[in-house]
Amino acid sequence: MNDLTFFCFVFLSSVDSQVGCDDEYADIDWDTVGFGLTPTDYMYTMRCSEQNYEFTEGQLNRYGNIELSPAAGVLNYGQGLFEGMKALRREDGRLVLFRPDQNALRMKEGAARMCMPSPTITQFIEAVRQTAIANKRWIPPPGKGSLYMRPMLLGTGPILGLGPAPEYMFLVYASPVRNYFKEGSAPLNLYIEQEFDRASRGGTGGIKTISNYGPALRPLVKAKSKGFSDVLYLDSVHGKYIEEVSSCNIFMVKENIISTPPVKGTILPGVTRKSIIEIARDLGYRVEERPIAVEELLEADEVFGTGTAVVVAPVGSITHLGERVEYRTDDNSVSKRLLSAYVAIQNGFMEDKKGWVVEIN
Repeated sequence: MNDLTFFCFVFLSSVDSQVGCDDEYADIDWDTVGFGLTPTDYMYTMRCSEQNYEFTEGQLNRYGNIELSPAAGVLNYGQGLFEGMKALRREDGRLVLFRPDQNALRMKEGAARMCMPSPTITQFIEAVRQTAIANKRWIPPPGKGSLYMRPMLLGTGPILGLGPAPEYMFLVYASPVRNYFKEGSAPLNLYIEQEFDRASRGGTGGIKTISNYGPALRPLVKAKSKGFSDVLYLDSVHGKYIEEVSSCNIFMVKENIISTPPVKGTILPGVTRKSIIEIARDLGYRVEERPIAVEELLEADEVFGTGTAVVVAPVGSITHLGERVEYRTDDNSVSKRLLSAYVAIQNGFMEDKKGWVVEIN
């Protein structure tokens, strides 16, 4: 009995399943996969109560709805966090995760801000690993996308007065995905938002709480109705320094210097952002984390975004106060070079000298 067969026997034998533990792919057209929800076979759940404030051993269950009290903390007061990460299938058949410890750490930090208990880093990674292996047939073939993993931490216990929920659930579900934007890998067209802020000083912009994303819908829908890909936000204090895009962190390139806004509470510390900064420095680029005025951005040679969903996305244009500025996006661009190195490390074509890649099978 090999390791994978043993894992399937131990963890899936108690689950009513029509899915085996072989290498068969799910019956879908991998060439038409976008960034939408495709329900897979299993999800993982783990719970804790206010008595011990520690998560106990979780379990795999069939993918499906969860039951919540109408007074659940997450429904009434938005006490919830989520993460985004991917499981990839390499050419040699190996299944890998990329820096899952960083997602686990970010959830722990966010949980502290939201007065929530959090799984340990080990529990987090193991839950993601089990979910990925249980849904192995939904991991796309090499080059056809990835299995997007969505770990969530929710205040599920009922509470009427404002306060931390008495019970919590950690769950992980997954969906095969490909390109986040409808443009695919084509350059993005961004719109600089003037009316709405994404985050405020002392708020929750620096953590991945669910309450950050609902308010972004109105400016995003407005921008997309005008043909833009996404919204770029400015700081809420001065209204002049760039912060981030709805879906990703932002970078600019000027004369071979890469700059990005600093992470100081209003900007999400992206795992891809952090990785691209390290890769860029390893490749010899000078990288600066500093405030960037919108006027400076409009004079950049190149602009790109980074994030788990978008990976590294070149920006073709930015529109500000009716002025449209275009940027370099050719095959010799900095973003293309960084993306190539990032993908090469994930897929085993370049040596992983930092121990970022975690094999799960």
